Amino acid sequence: MSDAGEPLEPRELRAWMAFLAAAHLVDQEVERQLKRDGGLSHPEFEVLVKLHGAAGGRMRMSDLAREVMVSKSRLTYQVTQLERAGLVKRTGCESDRRSVWAELTGEGAAALAGVRPGHRRVVREVLIEVLTPEEIEVLGDALGRVADRLRDR
Repeated sequence: MSDAGEPLEPRELRAWMAFLAAAHLVDQEVERQLKRDGGLSHPEFEVLVKLHGAAGGRMRMSDLAREVMVSKSRLTYQVTQLERAGLVKRTGCESDRRSVWAELTGEGAAALAGVRPGHRRVVREVLIEVLTPEEIEVLGDALGRVADRLRDR
């Protein structure tokens, strides 16, 4: 293994540049589809997905921020936008006055259902169909390790 301060080797630089380009371009395609099909940003979509999967369709804001991997202030902005659109509502936590719940509304569930088929289509078209099943496994394992390392910081 080389010193962390040394320049990247050509293969390392190639992998890094390909990762940056692919991540940026995939995100652009997903964002475009979500805006077109439901007027949602990618981060707003992620909030709705996490709430949809949560028990009772709700989560504490602090837990939701950890789940969607954004700062509390960024999440507050996103939830405010979703609340204005009637897709999420915030309520106080009965057992902890300092906590606030974010809860998916019926309109939010409907909006999520409306964009999910297109989202799945775009993900398959721009990522899954380009890779072999073996590459999908390797990519999932490799990027999972990267994410785990960064979560542990």
